[in-house]
Amino acid sequence: MNRTGKRRRITESRQEAVSGLLLFSAQMGSCKIEKTVYYKEEHYYIYKTGEACVALERITSRRNGTIQHLRMLANEGAYRAEKGEFLCDGVKLLREALSSGAAVTTLLWKEEGETAFEIPGAQAFSAPADLFDYASPVKNSAGPLFTVLIRGCSKPGVLSGAIVLEDVQDPGNVGTVIRTANAFGIGAVILAGDCADLYHPRTVRATMGAIFRQTVLPMSLDQLGPFLADQRMPLYGAALCADAADVRTITQERCAVAIGSEGHGLSGRLLSLCEKKLIIPMRPDSESLNAAVAAAVVMWEMTR
Repeated sequence: MNRTGKRRRITESRQEAVSGLLLFSAQMGSCKIEKTVYYKEEHYYIYKTGEACVALERITSRRNGTIQHLRMLANEGAYRAEKGEFLCDGVKLLREALSSGAAVTTLLWKEEGETAFEIPGAQAFSAPADLFDYASPVKNSAGPLFTVLIRGCSKPGVLSGAIVLEDVQDPGNVGTVIRTANAFGIGAVILAGDCADLYHPRTVRATMGAIFRQTVLPMSLDQLGPFLADQRMPLYGAALCADAADVRTITQERCAVAIGSEGHGLSGRLLSLCEKKLIIPMRPDSESLNAAVAAAVVMWEMTR
């Protein structure tokens, strides 16, 4: 393992050959820490995982560059865009990323958290629980934290349908819509206007891994009309207005349906692009549905 943090398998004989100090033996989940050693002035944990061992460079300072990088990815959208990476959390999301072929670049494992395992090509580190919690945007996370390269946005082929979100600023709602769209097989989720950042940690977490599988297309309202025209796909808008038709009565085969924010609905500009307006029938004394719930109802109608 070198100073960049690149990990390698270490054989039992290699462990014995490393000159260092055995500090303690402890349990990290189901992964036993065999030794903590110093090698060429670097501090490592040697983790026993089956017959092979995995070495992780141990980080102990908040000023460490990797810790600062993870925190900035968690908190700054401009930094995510500049670096072309986003931050994820948890073993489930990590396995979703790997199974979808996403490029995982860095991992930070929490000591006494989840069992560490090897990912070829990724830098790997460990940190004490308090330092890990400092780096993580998720409270009481078992880890790991990991970074993933942002994939380039290529022009999609012919879409089977699309759900359009306009100015939906809650990351949890945006992530839930992406997760639901993936479950229903919706061709694309289009983020129009001022929507929450696709790569905000709360958005990513709410997708439950769908971010690695679902086509998501951020675009402006200026781009939306020409894009749907090129797709030969009509646009309908969910709106509380007198001329809106019951969502259950309109054929929605291969169409796009727009959902606005709970507080403001769709803008007049977006409604001007819509061929028809839809309404979800509800009791007259009920409050409006939030964007994620409304989108789920619409997507059910689009696909049933």
